[in-house]
Amino acid sequence: MLYNPPHFRDQDQAALLDFIAARGFGTLVTLGSDGTARELDLTLLPLLHRPDPAPLGRLIGHFAKANPQWKRLDGGVAAMAVFQAGDYYVSPAWYPSKQQTGRVVPTWNYETVVAWGRLTLLEAPEQILPIVTALTERHESRRAAAGQGEAWAVSDAPADFVQAQLKGIVGFEIAIERLEGKRKLSQNRTPEDRAAVMAMRAKEG
Repeated sequence: MLYNPPHFRDQDQAALLDFIAARGFGTLVTLGSDGTARELDLTLLPLLHRPDPAPLGRLIGHFAKANPQWKRLDGGVAAMAVFQAGDYYVSPAWYPSKQQTGRVVPTWNYETVVAWGRLTLLEAPEQILPIVTALTERHESRRAAAGQGEAWAVSDAPADFVQAQLKGIVGFEIAIERLEGKRKLSQNRTPEDRAAVMAMRAKEG
């Protein structure tokens, strides 16, 4: 469960999926083999959204085979992927209301999207190769579009080398059942305080 007061809640599902696509990197949390919160596992890794099946689609990615998290998963285990960006400290000294009432405290602003669903492992090389290829194409195309040189492709590497590398990873997909977004951006402050936060953030670059 995500603590998410109404004034920070983002319920625009399309915007939340756009956030995931733009971020492309998250924290994957799963229950361990005993199925309790005492056995939570997590890994930070690239994740790619696919629109099928509707309405929310799925996330694809892969574990290193040496990572024990995947070994502790049963079929269709509940999983949570957390994506976060743009976090920063907010000083009470920034607020005009500090001068008026003194009733201010520090806080932290951030944006996050959490996806819940069921995780399925994909262990065959022919299942893993499309995941690796899609992740590579996504991030290499962005790098090339930014003028950072020619895009690298999985097919640029020798086929036997690629096959050997695939033996060292385990693919997975998560059918997304629920999305929740939280954009904590001082919406609970006065317009004057919000403007001051924006001005200070702009000044800090």
